[in-house]
Formats: sequence, structure tokens, C-alpha cells
Amino acid sequence: QVQLVESGGGLVQAGGSLRLSCAASGRTFSNYAMGWFRQAPGKEREFVATISRSGGATYYADSVKGRFTISRDNAKNTVYLQMNSLKPEDTAVYYCAADIDTMVAANLRETDFRSWGQGTQVTVSS
Repeated sequence: QVQLVESGGGLVQAGGSLRLSCAASGRTFSNYAMGWFRQAPGKEREFVATISRSGGATYYADSVKGRFTISRDNAKNTVYLQMNSLKPEDTAVYYCAADIDTMVAANLRETDFRSWGQGTQVTVSS
């Protein structure tokens, strides 16, 4: 299994931006499809974005499309989530996920990823 550590969360005003990072270790990073999920209080964890092993394919949840950008740097073993035009409804704990077998597509599920980070809190104030 690959180990994942997220960073970059925090408190931001509506309309602001944050960039989350997820550093991977333990395995060959470029062999893994990567994803970001989020979980708001009282809600189920939901898909946000995913990126293929080469970075050539990305998919987004409709709720973040056009505002969030997922990217990866295989030389740095890191995946990023650039979040712009943040809204209060984006407030959640954001989780990074990885899987060596998953083929990226829209609306992936939690069960499509077997490695998870501990999460980083993002709070957007109105």
C-alpha cells in the first residue's frame, strides 16, 4: 500500500482559493490512479476529482467542475487539488486516495480506492 499525507487545508473566505497537496510514499507513485474525496459534517464521503497515472485524464464532480483542478507531479510523488472560487458548501474534510488497479472515470466511489490519507479540513466562511 502507498502512504498518503494531505496538507494545505485551512480557513478561507468565500470566493477565495486554496491548494491541497497529497504526498505519497512507499510505492511507485506513477503506478497509482489518484483521487480526491470530501466529507462534510453529517454527510457521506463524496467524489471530488480523479487523475490518471500519467496525468493525461481527469474527471470532476459536477459541483466543482470549472472551479477545481487536479494535477500531479510524478517526480515529486505528489497530487494537488487547486480550489478556486470557493463556496461555503465546499466546507469539508478533504481526503486523498490512491489505487493501483482503478481506471479513472467520472463519479468514482470510495470502494474504487484502497489507500487513503488522514484528511485535511477546509472551511469556507460566507
